[in-house]
Amino acid sequence: MDQLAISDYGFLSDCRSGALVGRDGSIDWWCPDRFDSPSVFGRLLDTEAGHWRLAPSAAGLPGHRVERAYVADTLVLRTVHHTPEGSVAVTDALAAEFGARGHQLGMNSPAVLLRVVEGLAGRVRMSLDFRPRPEYGLLTPYLHEQPDGGVLAAAGPVVLTLHAGGIPPLHAGGIPPHVDRDRVRQEFEVSAGQVVGFDVAYGQAYGTAPARLEPVAALAETVQAWQAYRESHHYDGRYPEQVRHSATVLTGLTYARSGAVAAALTTSLPERIGGDRNYDYRYSWLRDFAMTLRALWVAACPSEASRLFAWAARSIGRVGPDPVPVLFGLEGERDVSEHECAHLRGYGGSLPVRVGNDAWRQRQLDVPGEVVAAVWQLRDHLGEAFDTELREMVLGLAEQVAATWHLPDRGIWETRDTDRHYLTSKVLCWVALDRAVRLAPRLGDRADPRRWARIRDEIRAAVLRDGWHERTGAYGGAFGSPELDASVLLLPLVGFLPATDPRMRATIEAVERGLGAGDGLVRRWDTDPAGFLPCSFWLVECLVMAGELGRAEALFERLLGHANDIGLFSEQIDPRSGAQLGNTPQALSHIGLVSAAWRLTDPGTD
Repeated sequence: MDQLAISDYGFLSDCRSGALVGRDGSIDWWCPDRFDSPSVFGRLLDTEAGHWRLAPSAAGLPGHRVERAYVADTLVLRTVHHTPEGSVAVTDALAAEFGARGHQLGMNSPAVLLRVVEGLAGRVRMSLDFRPRPEYGLLTPYLHEQPDGGVLAAAGPVVLTLHAGGIPPLHAGGIPPHVDRDRVRQEFEVSAGQVVGFDVAYGQAYGTAPARLEPVAALAETVQAWQAYRESHHYDGRYPEQVRHSATVLTGLTYARSGAVAAALTTSLPERIGGDRNYDYRYSWLRDFAMTLRALWVAACPSEASRLFAWAARSIGRVGPDPVPVLFGLEGERDVSEHECAHLRGYGGSLPVRVGNDAWRQRQLDVPGEVVAAVWQLRDHLGEAFDTELREMVLGLAEQVAATWHLPDRGIWETRDTDRHYLTSKVLCWVALDRAVRLAPRLGDRADPRRWARIRDEIRAAVLRDGWHERTGAYGGAFGSPELDASVLLLPLVGFLPATDPRMRATIEAVERGLGAGDGLVRRWDTDPAGFLPCSFWLVECLVMAGELGRAEALFERLLGHANDIGLFSEQIDPRSGAQLGNTPQALSHIGLVSAAWRLTDPGTD
């Protein structure tokens, strides 16, 4: 098969896990237990790693055309196939628990994929190909026909059941399912007005059995659950459609049981096709978590801030001398050690395919600042008296920054070579102590705002002295370095320097000129092969804060054009082809959109 483009995939979520469904009707990625569990459909990374295709038999032939869109305010995807014989809609979703409303969404998701086929015009012949491969394609399940007409697939710890039903039932001309040794195939025809539903449910071989849902009713219930969630959240700023959709994507990347936010749905989608910078992003980074909280503060509501900060505090545990971990598993697991899946060929031949992420071992000094800044921003929703764990987390982070800010680290981009004195890391250390000083009245007797303020001012002096490079006339990526780094665009955003400061203004211009990749895209560094969308949205904010609202608006609207046809952003954009690259959908890209839209709405926002 030809490899689908990353932008050809749509995102489904039940706030427990997620799936990717291609324009060709194939679900090529699903890790059903939770976002960071092993896949049962993994064709995204290898043609032999499992899929579930449901599409017209004529799909891909002349005369076949596809239109798709999300049902309003949901992650329920409706794809319309137009063929010479007629038109048919396939609506895909990950089922919500019956009756789940508001913040109950995802708490008890049944782990069931729903696919409902609706005849729109003419008579369309459809093909189904179900080929599960648990454990990232390592296992080929046994397939067993069931008395109720379904098929059970069992291998290792995984049990899947496939069922079908219709309104009216599949007509007599349909071909019954053909159960092969390793796949299920079926062909049937759908006429205008006919509805056929399918579901695949996940269960544990020695635990919870697969749920049994009626697909059409479960789909309607899932739409209601998502729309009820969105109705309880309001946004009154500019670009409301794009912001609401990005907020929905961020909700879809949230593991509801803990509140952790996965950085992306996928692992090992490459930053460059054929390259080796392929990482697993299915975990929760404290940096992304904090930025997500701020984005949801803008686009939705922060009513669950206490629960989400409780996840962060418990995941971190008591802060000691060791570096604060930068990422965790979705239930707070610290050790997410990395290994390679040598049996997988990788997306577009890009190797290695990685599971786990060894960045958890790194020292990244910016992380405490991100977390403490989020506490400060959401302080009014956390109560005048912080609970013990939240108070101890902020105290511990402030003290660790005070003791370690002078050390080198791996930086915001998680380099895998050597530690350096990264400028943005130092600035976020300043942020941690600056916000801790402001929060001191809520931190109890152990707060030490005078000492924190003194060290904060030392950090600021060091950044202004050692971060500026006279020859380039800009702040560099690391102390003493002339190399540009787009992360310095964060300085105005966190309140370290105004965008109108002469040196900061010169730095913004240098980044735009030296790291610009065309069409509004900004690379992270000068050898970065593609434009990095979060940095591009940071540039929008900097231009607003510098008083260049017209340029900022034009840049923002160009960046919106890099979303796929259903409004999803991956991590990066190839500046030559415009193709999406990297893991998808990428939380940080959608966070950047929300923050930039709000900055355009309220240039003076904190």
